[in-house]
Amino acid sequence: MDKVTTVAEAVKKVKDGDVLLVGGFLVAGSPETLIKALLEQSSAKDLTVVSNDTGMADMNMNKVMQQGRVSKVHASYIGGNPLTGQMLIDDPDSVTLYPQGTLAEKIRCGGAGIAGFYTPVGVGTIIENGKEKREFDGKEYLLETAMRGNVAFIRASVADKAGNLFMRGSSKNFNVIMARAADYVIAEAKEIVEVGELEAELVTVPGIFVDALVQSEG
Repeated sequence: MDKVTTVAEAVKKVKDGDVLLVGGFLVAGSPETLIKALLEQSSAKDLTVVSNDTGMADMNMNKVMQQGRVSKVHASYIGGNPLTGQMLIDDPDSVTLYPQGTLAEKIRCGGAGIAGFYTPVGVGTIIENGKEKREFDGKEYLLETAMRGNVAFIRASVADKAGNLFMRGSSKNFNVIMARAADYVIAEAKEIVEVGELEAELVTVPGIFVDALVQSEG
C-alpha cells in the first residue's frame, strides 16, 4: 500500500481540539516539514501539544504557538521555547511538566494498551501532587497514567512507500514511541524509497503504525 501523500493533504487530519504528539528532541528528529504545513496550510486550533520540549524559538512550533493555536502543552523541557514558558507563567494549568522518562513511558504505555504504571520518580516533590501513591517493598511510587494522541507527527531518515521507517541515531527519541500512541500517524522522511529497498533489519518503525508519509523539505 502506497502511503505517500502531500503535506497539505496529511495535515488535514489535524482538527480543532486534537491532542497532537510531536516527535523530536529539540532539533534532532523534529518533524519540521509537518509542523510548517500545520502553520501554513491548516487552521486547526485549541490544540494540546505533547512534545519533549516544543522546540526552540526559531522552529516552527514556536510560530504555531504565536498564532494562539496551542491551548495546552505536555512536555519535559521548555527552556528552548520562550512561548511555552510564558504560557506556564500566564496560566499554570496550561502547561504540564513531567520528568523526561515519565513522559516517554506514559506515551509508550498509550501505544502498548497499558493503562498506567508506578514510578518512584517525583516522590516527595511537586510532581506527586494529586497523584495516587502506593508502597511496594517499602518504597513509595506514584501512579502515572497512559497518554495517547489523535494525531502524531514523526520524522524518519529513510522510509519506503509502505511506511516502514528507518530512524538514525538520536532521532529515534520520542518518534518511535509516538508512532504507536496516536490514532493517525503522519511520518515525514528525508528519503523515500520503493518497497523492498529498505533492509528489514533497518526498520525502526514498521509501516503498520504509519498512516501517511510525506517528503521532508531540506
